[in-house]
Amino acid sequence: MNEKTVVLFVAAIPAFLTPFMGSAISIALPPIGMEFGSDTILLGWIVTAYFLAAGIFSVPSGRLADIIGVKKVFTVGIFVYTIGSVLSAIAPSAEFLIGSRVIQGIGVAMDYATRLAILTSAFPPVERGKVLGINIGVTYTGLSLGPLLGGLLTHNFGWRSIFIINIAVGILAFILASGFLRSEYAGARGEKFDLIGSLLYGISLLCIIYGLSESVWRYLTFGILALVLFAIYECRIEHPVFEVRQLITNHTFSFSNIAALLNYSATFGVVFVLSLYLQYIKGLTPQQAGLILVAQPVIMAIIAPFAGWLSDKIEPRGVASAGMAITTLSLFIFAGIDADTTMGSIVANLILLGFGLGLFASPNTNAIMGSVSRRFFGSASATVATMRLLGQLLSMALVMLVLSIEMGRVAITPEYYPMFITSARTAFRIFTVLCFIGVFASLGRGRTRV
Repeated sequence: MNEKTVVLFVAAIPAFLTPFMGSAISIALPPIGMEFGSDTILLGWIVTAYFLAAGIFSVPSGRLADIIGVKKVFTVGIFVYTIGSVLSAIAPSAEFLIGSRVIQGIGVAMDYATRLAILTSAFPPVERGKVLGINIGVTYTGLSLGPLLGGLLTHNFGWRSIFIINIAVGILAFILASGFLRSEYAGARGEKFDLIGSLLYGISLLCIIYGLSESVWRYLTFGILALVLFAIYECRIEHPVFEVRQLITNHTFSFSNIAALLNYSATFGVVFVLSLYLQYIKGLTPQQAGLILVAQPVIMAIIAPFAGWLSDKIEPRGVASAGMAITTLSLFIFAGIDADTTMGSIVANLILLGFGLGLFASPNTNAIMGSVSRRFFGSASATVATMRLLGQLLSMALVMLVLSIEMGRVAITPEYYPMFITSARTAFRIFTVLCFIGVFASLGRGRTRV
């Protein structure tokens, strides 16, 4: 087995594992809520804490990888993620589980920030779209099996079994990464690590997401001010933790990342909302809900490798923008959901959503990684991860904000079902607007080939 094949295989394990965890836990939320007596907002934090930690640590992890080596950061990330899975499996309360999910999120940040750099440095530019497409296809396979296996495991063995599976696969991934990833790459070896910038970034993100999720506007305002201060500071130092100047000077890089941010902001909360809708409003078991929700990521897994290959042959902008437009249409249809919406129409629209997302992700990632020099592969990989994680965080924060305004901190019981339906429709309307704006961001990147 040659080195490129080894790299592709080792990178594929966490590419599968982390999205599997993300989608599987959404299916398990109602049983977790019943065991711990949690309201909808606390259940939301079980998901949000994971992505918040990943979002805060992804940028520093990418910069650290450029300085000390992507393999080191990647391998340590798998180890930290596995420890978080162990603690989650034995969680005695919802609050403990949220803390364990933070540890998982830190490990995920190290993986997200380095995986694309490992792949991009191992394969030549002419193969980049194909390889990234395969990797994203594996990611979507994890998303596909998350609702399916998550529902099956939760229904038959309890929600803790999801984390036990993660422990076993995490150990395997750590052994393979430690033993079979031979090449080390550090494009900025010897440069200083920007601790002040990392702290500013983490504080700003924490305050923004907490303020938005809990409707505490003073935290939101402080977070935005801290983010502005972070951007100014990063532009003035020699070795920033985040290349803000790339966003300002590199047109393709900036617009592609904005498109990614809007895409994830508009789509990640869909699974969370539909999982609750199917189990509470439609009365499905976790296993049955998983079988419905699997339709979207299955189509994504099929389409993503083809879209990545296509973006090696033709302009990525056109493929990605078409995907964003199809995604917008799907979200617009979901905005009309009610208690009488049929299962057939939900599945058909999930297929449409999966097709749009599959078309968008690989070409957009190809455009981002192809727009920077080799020296910035780690930072660019971290930026891609950051846009994804920020989008996922904002998506969940928007859902939690809508739920808190429409319902308050209550459990979803039959008397609150109409309020939940109203909340779901409002969330889908917001997602539709965000994705519609994303179409123009995708088109605005200009041509990436001459």
